[in-house]
Amino acid sequence: MNARFTLDGRRAFVTGANTGIGQAIAVDLARSGAHVVCAGRSSCDETVATITGEGGSAEAFEMDLADPAEGAARLEQAGDLDILVNNAGIIRREDSVDFTEADWDAVIDVNLKAVFLLCQRFAKGRIASGGGGRIVNIASLLSFQGGIRVPSYTASKHGVVGLTKVLANEWAGQGINVNAVAPGYVATNNTEALRDDPDRSKEILGRIPAGRWGQPEDIAGAVTFLCMPAADYVTGTVLSVDGGWLAR
Repeated sequence: MNARFTLDGRRAFVTGANTGIGQAIAVDLARSGAHVVCAGRSSCDETVATITGEGGSAEAFEMDLADPAEGAARLEQAGDLDILVNNAGIIRREDSVDFTEADWDAVIDVNLKAVFLLCQRFAKGRIASGGGGRIVNIASLLSFQGGIRVPSYTASKHGVVGLTKVLANEWAGQGINVNAVAPGYVATNNTEALRDDPDRSKEILGRIPAGRWGQPEDIAGAVTFLCMPAADYVTGTVLSVDGGWLAR
């Protein structure tokens, strides 16, 4: 096996690993040799069972990022880590003129504030150990576009891209690579309503050159690559995995 494309001996921490994209990322990292700490506000037992059933190594870890500071503090309980994947996120939909402050704060806290605090806590540990590390933040097509009726989500995902770049600038000298992956339209619970709407689904598919909805595994492969030695010189980048949506 080419050692540049393996994660043997690495320990990874994945938020939102209980379902969807986060689950696929956790499974893919484990298949590449990493021990994966699967974190979520609901049970990650299914993800752990999938990994261990394939002969991989994983553990479940409960963490609710509704309180970003508590989430960051609990990161230390996971022990020494080499990889952090900030995947957990929430969304609220409403016309901007009616959008509530509570919904604004809830989304920003989970999607942006918690991401920063987890990155900060992870980096402090890695810098102290001198071991370097990898951070991959999950952005969105709405890191580049506006969307409609999702003001806090759009703002948070724009923020994730900016945060990724500033942290990459600051921590590259300590051997910590910070990148982001921006998923396109992926078949998950979050997009179920769109896929069930024949007109909206047709409209979306008509814009995607690949002609299909993405699968969680499509995103997982990109994340895993960014965590591998083969990506040692990749930092501060945002990798769009969207079937060509942004190129259209």
